[in-house]
Amino acid sequence: MTSWWNQAEFLGNPVQAWVFAVALALGGLAIVGGVLRFVVITLDRRQRADFQRVRDLVLTLLRATRYWVLLLLAVALAAGTLELPRRPAAVLAQAEFILVGLQLALWATALVRFWLRVRSDPEQGRDTNRALLGILSWILQTIVWTMLLLAALGNMGVNITAFVASLGVGGVAVALAVQNILGDLFSSIAIALDKPFEIGDFIIFGDALGTVTRIGVKTTRLQSLTGEQLVVSNSELLKQLIRNYTRMQERRIVSTFRVPYGTTREQVQRIAEGTRAAIEVDERVRLDRAHLSKFAESGLEFELVYYVLSPDYTVYMDAQQRISLRIMALLEELDLTFAVPVRQVLGAAS
Repeated sequence: MTSWWNQAEFLGNPVQAWVFAVALALGGLAIVGGVLRFVVITLDRRQRADFQRVRDLVLTLLRATRYWVLLLLAVALAAGTLELPRRPAAVLAQAEFILVGLQLALWATALVRFWLRVRSDPEQGRDTNRALLGILSWILQTIVWTMLLLAALGNMGVNITAFVASLGVGGVAVALAVQNILGDLFSSIAIALDKPFEIGDFIIFGDALGTVTRIGVKTTRLQSLTGEQLVVSNSELLKQLIRNYTRMQERRIVSTFRVPYGTTREQVQRIAEGTRAAIEVDERVRLDRAHLSKFAESGLEFELVYYVLSPDYTVYMDAQQRISLRIMALLEELDLTFAVPVRQVLGAAS
């Protein structure tokens, strides 16, 4: 029995070499499987909020791990310890390369999906157009699997230079033919990822303004204040300065008024103090400054700067009206009126 164990061969390798290779494959697979299971159990026990994103990322990669790929890879690596003919050894090396590349591609596509899922998470205040994210996901995954295919062909000795060159020439031709469509497509992806505005935001660009109702693959649609729908291509929209009023936290107001020359110094002091009080008494307004700013052509000019603590336009106008009425009451109390430009025409002496 011992002599058979030492002398018997199969495909040019002794029996103990085959047993060692099988034990190496099974042992390696068991160790890797045990480590992955331990990681999953550990992550399931850690539910801290600050660890949630890392936990989700690791679990996403683990779910993308294919055990049949690991099994085949373990078998291929174990078979590498045997003395094989040149042709089978070359095939085995190619198989190892393809299996490693396949698992890396699976992890890469899982990372793409995870990243896009995070970008569109409504719980984080991110509600992105899912159609656009689907297109972006398809593009990125196509790139990943195309790179894997080209790498596998190159590893097998296939000359891919001409193939890549033809793809490049064909891609340039297609891009020139549909450059406007592609420009709008990539602009829509930029809007989905960078989020200069979202559905429901009130924006102004150029001479147009309105509420965003839809962000499509080629165009963005807005509902204007006068009721009509505005349709603008995504690429043209991103070329302009966009003012997003929905994301305002507060509104800044600069207001001026004038009182006539002849107003006494004591009255000017009371006006300065009274205007500050007229603003500070309003709970929805924060005072920045209120001063006699300059001696204007038609009177003494006061400048008021304050912030309305709401982005709502109606709240902004209501606060401005309340403060203006308080200033009018203050001037009435001081028996003053607002200064207006007056031109005096002097006639020639007769």
